[in-house]
Order: sequence, then C-alpha cells, then structure tokens
Amino acid sequence: MMTIRLNPYLNFHGTAREALEFYQSVLGGSLNIMNYDSIPGVMGDADEGDKVMHGQLDTEDGLTLMAADLPASLADSPDASLGGVSITLSGTDKRIRDAWDALTEGGTIVEPFAEAPWGDTFGMLVDRFGARWMLSLEKAE
Repeated sequence: MMTIRLNPYLNFHGTAREALEFYQSVLGGSLNIMNYDSIPGVMGDADEGDKVMHGQLDTEDGLTLMAADLPASLADSPDASLGGVSITLSGTDKRIRDAWDALTEGGTIVEPFAEAPWGDTFGMLVDRFGARWMLSLEKAE
C-alpha cells in the first residue's frame, strides 16, 4: 500500500535552526538538520555554510514539520512571517493546550484560545518567528 503525506515547509531568513529547535521543545520528537555546507556549492554563498538547507522535525505521533533558511540571493523572497498560510494543530489531547501555551511565548495572540461557537476551544497566534498557527482543542465526546 502506498503512503502519502502533506507537510508544512517553512522558509526563514536565518532563523530556521532556532525555530525548529523551539518547535521541537513544543511538540517533542526528533530533529534532523542539514546545513548548506554539508553539500558545498548546492545552496548559498561560501559564507552561508551554517544556514539550514533542510530541517525536519518528526514527532512520535506522526507530525512532520520542515523548514529551511533562504539563501542571501533570495533576500527579497517571502518567509514564514509574511502569512498567507497557517499551521493547524488540532485534536483532543492535552498537548494542544500545552502547545498553545508554549507557542504564545514571545508571540502574538490573534484570537484568544477560548470556546468557539462550534464547541471546540480554538485560537490563532503568530509565534515569535512570524509563523501563523491555528490550534483547536476538540470537545470531548
């Protein structure tokens, strides 16, 4: 049987490592990071070797979040802070509320984490790296 996954991939301007390490502290899991200098000449200029070419966070419960730093040649390209897309985290587990509490540290609450008209506890925020999140703690049956 074939497997297919859809994963968020965030671009940053030099803060991908810090963001991924923060997301790991929030979500748990294992983090793998490959720098530009791991494959010389593929990404960025010689002085950008410590930037993240590809980072991937995989959690025990099947979540995957990927990120990278844009090279200086793409300095004008949009990054995760420019919006248009939100990372959504939903479920019935206490981890949703814990994630909300952690992600709001240094971030901006757009919509408070409160009971929504449909019964779930829902909130929206922009984390300290500029990534937009929507969290929904589903009402227990």
